[in-house]
Amino acid sequence: MALLGHNRRGARPPRWRRLAQCVAGLVASLGLFAPAQAAVGTLEYVVKAAYLYKFTPFVEWPSSAFAAPSSPFYVCVLGDDPFGASLDQALSGHAVGGHPVRVRRLQNLGGPEACHILYMAASRAETTAALSRVRGTPVLTVTEQSQGIPGGVVQFVVRDGHVRFTIDAGAAAANRVVISAKLLSLAASVQAGS
Repeated sequence: MALLGHNRRGARPPRWRRLAQCVAGLVASLGLFAPAQAAVGTLEYVVKAAYLYKFTPFVEWPSSAFAAPSSPFYVCVLGDDPFGASLDQALSGHAVGGHPVRVRRLQNLGGPEACHILYMAASRAETTAALSRVRGTPVLTVTEQSQGIPGGVVQFVVRDGHVRFTIDAGAAAANRVVISAKLLSLAASVQAGS
């Protein structure tokens, strides 16, 4: 009988199997008895939530994006929130340029909501309308490449099981946010304009 985590020859299992065992162990230790696919999906959004904060040191918003020097920095989620508590945990206690980070969850983008980062989890029509509405305002828009909607500054893409991102430099310029060369170099691809 083989020992857990080893095959009959005593060799280590393939990397993907070790990762699956690790995720399954984490899920079991947390008392979550969900299908493995849900655990992988949840892990994807934990990574994306971390990225939303990790982008901030490499993006410059104009001072006009803030009502006052101590105004909050808002990360907004438009539509059904895929992050759950992971977004709040990733952003808890952080600040961007002296501005405390706050999360806003919006079902529609209809008023004067301040958003510095706007992640779109809405329908295709709502995302397209929101991109149009915030174009020209200092907002780092984030979409999913799987939605197939152009015009977001950042698009998340999953390649070979890894969360990556692309950047539309034209959309960033139109929204008056400056993306650092370092972040551009980390992107899977950079478009010159949209």
